[in-house]
Amino acid sequence: PTAASQYAALEALTGEQDSVEMMRQAFEERLNKLYPLVAAIPGVKLTKPQGAFYLFPNVSGTMELCGYDNVTSFVNDLLEDALVATVTGAGFGAPENLRISYAADWDTLEEAVKRISEFVEKKRKK
Repeated sequence: PTAASQYAALEALTGEQDSVEMMRQAFEERLNKLYPLVAAIPGVKLTKPQGAFYLFPNVSGTMELCGYDNVTSFVNDLLEDALVATVTGAGFGAPENLRISYAADWDTLEEAVKRISEFVEKKRKK
């Protein structure tokens, strides 16, 4: 690595850690508020992560309720119809899961889950 990268790494390891703890607490708070909202979406199976900044729910039941047979179509329609961006779990070896980051601010996350829930309810009625 370049000298600048080495100095940056040294500072990251030996410098003040207050901001790291502040962000860890912010992510934990978001997780604790977001987890029950996502878990309440019909058909979702979800394990609470212990060290990530994303949720990785199994949405096979949700997809079945909404008439989908693959996560890619579900994620694409979620983006197009509800304007919520998620990532399929297919690239992670979990084709029935999707990845929801909680690195955004709380208002954005709350709105995203509201939109996902409304999307599921709308699709279930068809």
